[in-house]
Amino acid sequence: MEIVRVENLVKIYKNGENEVRAVDETSFVINKGEFVAIVGASGSGKSTLLHLLGGVDKPTSGTVSIAGTNIYELNRNQLAIFRRRQIGLIYQFYNLIPILTVKENITLPRDLDNLKVEDNKLFDLLKTLRLESRQHHLPNELSGGEQQRTSIARAMINNPTIILADEPTGNLDSKNSKEIVTLLELANKKYGQTIVMITHDIEIAKNASRIITIEDGKIIKDECSL
Repeated sequence: MEIVRVENLVKIYKNGENEVRAVDETSFVINKGEFVAIVGASGSGKSTLLHLLGGVDKPTSGTVSIAGTNIYELNRNQLAIFRRRQIGLIYQFYNLIPILTVKENITLPRDLDNLKVEDNKLFDLLKTLRLESRQHHLPNELSGGEQQRTSIARAMINNPTIILADEPTGNLDSKNSKEIVTLLELANKKYGQTIVMITHDIEIAKNASRIITIEDGKIIKDECSL
């Protein structure tokens, strides 16, 4: 089942009279339940592509459709609501709210929509991500790995159509990096989450079921990794 369709996507940044084509006529499809890694060197366009997929940035031309919705046909308020409900975002630097506890950070997407948090879902996430004993702690009382696990739980609480992970291991040591990727694999297999992960580390990327390689804004390789 098709979840994401990207067609002829272009993002051009202007620097004076010069133009940089960060994403250059890119097209691909992602199906439900896939775990896709997008890899490339610094400046290859992979992070720009992820931001376009997540509605964080707007393309110069082309379309991004998620679950049949062309996200750039939505107005600003509609897009904000769509992103909150359908797209889970995991950032390199966690982006947790410092005055909220772990539990409050996780449930924030549902609280913003005045939706009841399913106790069983929350308990299962806390247990799976080993955060039960940390749920009442503030972010500054957590390790880097615990903060990233909290970010993963927050991304999953709404059962989003897709989770986008932007260099989720980039701020962690090798032990925590391996753990975070293992948890993303678990989210993919246990909860059936569709995941797109940006990484510059090919060894990390090999944990995904599919690897898309970007160079100069273009896809140069798209292959199964398993």
